[in-house]
Amino acid sequence: MYQKPKTAKRLWWDVIPKCVDEYHQQLRAYPDQTSEQQINNPVYHIHKGDVPVSTLDVSFAMLLNLASVASAHDTETLWGFIRRYAPDATPRSHPDMDAAAGFAVRYYNDFVKPAKSYRAPTDLERVALTDLRDQLAAYDGERTDEALQSVVYAVGRDRFEPLRDWFKAIYEVLLGASQGPRFGGFIALYGVEETVALIDKALAGELA
Repeated sequence: MYQKPKTAKRLWWDVIPKCVDEYHQQLRAYPDQTSEQQINNPVYHIHKGDVPVSTLDVSFAMLLNLASVASAHDTETLWGFIRRYAPDATPRSHPDMDAAAGFAVRYYNDFVKPAKSYRAPTDLERVALTDLRDQLAAYDGERTDEALQSVVYAVGRDRFEPLRDWFKAIYEVLLGASQGPRFGGFIALYGVEETVALIDKALAGELA
């Protein structure tokens, strides 16, 4: 509401992930801003000048996709993946992450699970997914968001025009959704081996 107070707003449950992530983005930006920038930051007004530090190191959208793929029913399931991605993080040291994990599980069960819809890949998508699966199975590089995103990007670059059709296919075939987070970051969080197994399920027709 703060950024565009005169603009009509969509107030529905599907705006929650984006709003949560934008809120934490503003929290993270706040300490490095000038006094003038801080006063123009929505979190200054939300918290009346006493702005907390964000401990959400993984975006809510990413946690939500993880909850969906893992069919998570509790936060401990998500923390099993989070600890591998951020070994030093705990529910006590990262309360925002713990809260977001709980919200992601509830959001998934209330809104995503009833509407989740997978589809089978097209012939071109099957070839590309098989290539991605094989490259990930043989991958021995850094398991960072950017490094893994480069692998995903390279597989689709010469096959799809526009390239967004490749990422749309990934989301619809593997995640049962029409959009999602940067897939390299998802692989880093979910796990390379686990993503290979997920692609195998999709190619075998076990998801659609």
